[in-house]
Amino acid sequence: MFTELKRRVAGFDVLVALVASSALAYVWPWFADGFDPFRLDSTWLLGLVSLTMFCLGLVVQREELVELRRRPWMVLCGVVVQCTLMPALAWLVVQLLGLEGPIALGVLLAGCVPGAMASNVLTMTARGNVSYSVSLTSVATLLSPLSVPLALTVVAGLQTGSEVVDAKRMAATLFGSVVAPIVIGYGVKQSLAWVQPLASKVAPKVATFALLWIIASVVAANRDRLAGVQASLLVGLLLMNVLGYCGGYLAGCACRMPSAMRRALTLEVGMQNAGLGTALAASLWGGESQAQIPTAAYTFGCMLTGTVLAALWAGRSERTPPAN
Repeated sequence: MFTELKRRVAGFDVLVALVASSALAYVWPWFADGFDPFRLDSTWLLGLVSLTMFCLGLVVQREELVELRRRPWMVLCGVVVQCTLMPALAWLVVQLLGLEGPIALGVLLAGCVPGAMASNVLTMTARGNVSYSVSLTSVATLLSPLSVPLALTVVAGLQTGSEVVDAKRMAATLFGSVVAPIVIGYGVKQSLAWVQPLASKVAPKVATFALLWIIASVVAANRDRLAGVQASLLVGLLLMNVLGYCGGYLAGCACRMPSAMRRALTLEVGMQNAGLGTALAASLWGGESQAQIPTAAYTFGCMLTGTVLAALWAGRSERTPPAN
């Protein structure tokens, strides 16, 4: 019973913490002058991304990587769907809303980054195939130095008036702040036996804290702009998110995946690592760039919709548990 309760509240805990930390970052100047822990430069933001990825490396289980060898085509299918569908949906939203400049680039970036670690937590809540979810996140993240610059260059090139994308710089940034920390984290865990039990308890909490701080810093950097965010942008991001879920689910059906794997793929495709996108935007285009606004907003949206979807699936599983 305790395990089930923990499963059901895990996603909601992250959502509540996200709202609370971002609200605190927004109102901080009203209560404290001078020192602002939420105003971080791009170096600190990338440091938090590296910390998150290091924690991901710590929590990846050797057994979960067996999924890659046992059913590699299903992992490949999921990664291909995410790396093609989400950038295409982001471009569609930009065209439908007539977005230009940094805001358009932020929407495109939100669609091009890999899946979020939060999808692994919500897959557990939804009683999906967690090992498949972790495999998708790991592979997509490791491929990000190639996939993200390529996808963003393509979709941004189709967008008239878009800012220039420095693909080489982005690839180098992703390799240093994403791939290297994951590999190091996994190596540390496999080399030091005493790290393994500690990592399983501490690493997810540290990664969540780092993600919350990244988003809160974006709120702090854009306090004066957030009030002017158009509702149409939020609707467009929601449309991208929901269509991502639908596309992931339909792809799972087309590949004849079991129900639990379809749930994992659905959440993985729709939930993008917009925290990484936020840090990338700050690093590549400056801490005051409005490109951070869509990525931060997408983080809120996908956490909200993902949590609701996972809770609905969890309730349905109580009546008809999915086969793994």
